[in-house]
Amino acid sequence: MQRLALSQEDKQVRDWFIETTKALKCEVTVDEMGNIFAVRPGRRTDVPPTFIGSHLDTQPTGGRYDGILGVLSGIETLKVIDEMGLETEGGIGVVNWTNEEGARFPISMVSSGVWAECIPLERAHGLKEVPTVASLPTASSAPESMKSALEKINYLGSVPCSYKQTPMAAHFELHIEQGPHLISAGQHVGVVTAVQAYRWFHLTIFGRDTHTGTTAFEHRADALYAFARMMVRAREVASSHGCLASVGIVEAKPGSVNTVPGTVSFTLDIRGPESELVQVVEDQLRKEFDSIAAEEGKGIGKPCRVEWTLDFDSPAVKFHPDCIECVQQSAEAVVSDVNAAEPKSLMRTIMSGAGHDSVFTSKRVPTSMIFVPCKDGLSHHPEEFCSADDCATGASVILQAVIRYDRKRFSK
Repeated sequence: MQRLALSQEDKQVRDWFIETTKALKCEVTVDEMGNIFAVRPGRRTDVPPTFIGSHLDTQPTGGRYDGILGVLSGIETLKVIDEMGLETEGGIGVVNWTNEEGARFPISMVSSGVWAECIPLERAHGLKEVPTVASLPTASSAPESMKSALEKINYLGSVPCSYKQTPMAAHFELHIEQGPHLISAGQHVGVVTAVQAYRWFHLTIFGRDTHTGTTAFEHRADALYAFARMMVRAREVASSHGCLASVGIVEAKPGSVNTVPGTVSFTLDIRGPESELVQVVEDQLRKEFDSIAAEEGKGIGKPCRVEWTLDFDSPAVKFHPDCIECVQQSAEAVVSDVNAAEPKSLMRTIMSGAGHDSVFTSKRVPTSMIFVPCKDGLSHHPEEFCSADDCATGASVILQAVIRYDRKRFSK
């Protein structure tokens, strides 16, 4: 599936989201980042609603479950509450966060970040789309800003994007795991207690363009060769500290078959269970990359050099104990209905390796997540898959979790 943020395909599903939630007696608002909040009122209108949230945008070659499952489970929760005639004390809402993937506009979770007042609105509105064939009519088209894309599909809302303007009592999110732990263990529910830290960088190596046929290795300042060594060391260093390091985008210039690249730009994604470990990996890689750059080109007295730019920093997050307890109790109740000798063996507590909108909501309101398994742990891929049974299990858990939380918050 390809449904990049603020594309015409995204507009279509947004229109459907609003139409569907209004039919479920929801009050719908759209803020300055295009986030859509649909709330089914409870008995009390003087308190913030409890929200289920995720996203409907995808990667350029994404699957049908990443984010989408979370939003649809929220809508299904509203349907069940309506069909059963349940009346909650506080309202229950569903939010579709804009551009969670960061695929078209290159900051992931940007709109929940603006809502949490962690990312300035002006910076988010000014983001330029990544100029790829997947997102532009032609490769030569001028990239548009996020604000202009919102205007184009008529989703630049008038409501200020802020947790103060659109408050929440709590935020729950159902998501496929996007990893192999649940599926490998034959488990059906992950109670997410935390999200690992990660940082995104953009690096540029400056060397010297030169002829491939007339320049000996010792006379080169080959930026691409230096990059190759850096990429290998990034993986080795991260692994030695129990972390991950990945290169996602590489651009070598001038881009000629018979010219040694003099400039290479690339992205670096460093992740780890603790923010301190990510810092350790970054510090070591900065030293080693400088050393690698200095070696390439020293024979001509003009070695390569490398520059770093921090694009995004997401410290490790621990979710709220009240929300975790509601998810844990709900998961236990759901798996106990399964015909298994030890139902609790079908669930586990787990840390998320990926970032989610719940990272930013957790900075302002109690938050937790629920994971369900996906085939082969595969995500960000067209073959991404979650069985109907596991989707239903996750939806049942999140339904019970928000109802438990609604009761819990008013029983204190």
